[in-house]
Amino acid sequence: MKKSISIIQTTLVAAAVAVFATGCTKNLLDQMPTTEVNVDQFWKSEDDATYAVMGAYNATRSVFDRDYYFDGQGEYTKTRGTSTTSTNAVAYNPSSSAGYSPQSYGDKFDNYFEGLYGSVNRANYVIVNTQDLINRNIGNAANLQRIIAEAKLLRGMTYFRLISMWGDVPYFTKVNTTNSDVATLSRMPIAQIKDSIMADFNYAFDNLPVKSTQIGRAAKPAALAFRGKLQLFWACWNKNGWPELTGFKPDAAAAVEAYKAAAADFGHVINDYGLTLFRGGEPGAIDTLGGADILPNYFYLFQPIANGDAEMIMTFTHGGTNTGQGEELMRDFGGRTQESAQCWVNPRYEIADKYQLTTTGDFAAKLIPMDPTKAGARTTLNSAVNPASYANRDYRMKATMLWDYEKIIGMASLKSSGFAPYIYKTWGAQITLGGVNYITYNTDGTKTGYVFRKFIRNYAGQGRSDGDYNYPVMRLADVFLMYAEASNEAYGPQADAVALVNKVRHRGNLPPLTGAKYADKNTFFSAIEQERIVELLAEGQRGFDLRRWRALERIWGGVGATGRYLLDTQGAQNDRYYNNAIDRDYTRAYIYKIPQGERDRNPNLTQNTPWL
Repeated sequence: MKKSISIIQTTLVAAAVAVFATGCTKNLLDQMPTTEVNVDQFWKSEDDATYAVMGAYNATRSVFDRDYYFDGQGEYTKTRGTSTTSTNAVAYNPSSSAGYSPQSYGDKFDNYFEGLYGSVNRANYVIVNTQDLINRNIGNAANLQRIIAEAKLLRGMTYFRLISMWGDVPYFTKVNTTNSDVATLSRMPIAQIKDSIMADFNYAFDNLPVKSTQIGRAAKPAALAFRGKLQLFWACWNKNGWPELTGFKPDAAAAVEAYKAAAADFGHVINDYGLTLFRGGEPGAIDTLGGADILPNYFYLFQPIANGDAEMIMTFTHGGTNTGQGEELMRDFGGRTQESAQCWVNPRYEIADKYQLTTTGDFAAKLIPMDPTKAGARTTLNSAVNPASYANRDYRMKATMLWDYEKIIGMASLKSSGFAPYIYKTWGAQITLGGVNYITYNTDGTKTGYVFRKFIRNYAGQGRSDGDYNYPVMRLADVFLMYAEASNEAYGPQADAVALVNKVRHRGNLPPLTGAKYADKNTFFSAIEQERIVELLAEGQRGFDLRRWRALERIWGGVGATGRYLLDTQGAQNDRYYNNAIDRDYTRAYIYKIPQGERDRNPNLTQNTPWL
């Protein structure tokens, strides 16, 4: 395919080209590879349809399994670029590192636009050809309908992401094979696309099994959860407005109905399928400050031991070592001490104050950034460089991040190199602690004072790009919190919603919310937002939450304000966003720019108003 093909470019699967150029190994959903098979030799049996849907999963995985980068568009996660070795890195790689910062990102996602449409076209390819098998009475009709349901779920997820970023977008359900197929497509109004996505999710729910026998293949709870999430976003857009999207008119009554529908779907996911939080939602045990021999259960939720767990409603599988389909979480989150990882993603200083106290269930006194070379900095109460300031915090904090003098297992040449203490700005140095000699954790890429533990393997044997963790794009804790949000908006604080938020809090060993935290709709919303921040950190949710809530001005200060400096633990003013911002700075953050290259090739593609 020529590079100039509009929208889908080189990622499409066409009638006369190789079916799965990206490959589909046995490690991916237990299927054998299918490569270089022409359509006139393919689509002869039910097995062909099964192989094809594996390719659709692979294509969709490539635009969802690095969603953690999107957290950089919020205030609690800092990214400094993206890793660029695997196929999905192309889609996630913006035109500059500003793509994953809180400001000036809306015109940086041309590659992602292309990648999403590649996923759409792959799903369409499966749907059209599998339906043709049904029409020809080839194979088991129920099994083939399941395959169509999986492809429609993937297509719905992808179009949902497209409208969440660009609003009105081109919509098609056929297989596009040439430039002329897409050269004149116009943008369809978001309301029509939403209805089409709903139809895909409805079909998926009707035709997927209650539980899949293969890890990574979707079942009914996934369709319900994504249907609920679509309705939640639709409710938010109608309640809060989307003025940057020309032609969209918010409707308060439609918002209420959508909140109710979302709550109903989430309620079914929660109550009807026997799903439970990982390890029963119990916090587990925790080591002393500085120790890392005993880590809370939340840490293991993001390790391969959690693959196939009931909390993981929808995941994308990875093949691991020597498959070419390993995940790169260690590379992106770890430091050089872990198989020469690169520390692309870091917790910001500001997240630490969001972890509440296990003793009171409320916030601790705010941390104070201090220069560690100053006398008393390491011992001053509430100093950010005093390890004791982090005592009695939500267990998820230790499971998620490291502060000064916390330890992590190093890895080199597929072997453990022992514990390495983290000390900000002290990289790979010899140090003695408690009479034991260590080499400090080398994370010279970080500028915040903290680094992640979340997603980093604590066992040897796999390279930085060879993980086999099944990346979650929908998990039960998120559904709990979305249910609480939707039901709160529709009905006010409800006892069952409060109980679900408390279940999420319990995994951090926090006490239940006090009555004051859910006394009314606004206070309960704040409690829900708080849990979303700490529970879903670095899972790609925060930026999307801020936009659907119209909360950017609340976070950054609004038009004409001085904006906000983001600090490090030693008091440095690392980044400043929205200083003296004009209206356009915010409008361009609420909606993305239609790629100009697509508009140059297709004059029917209009542009979003802030980008004219």
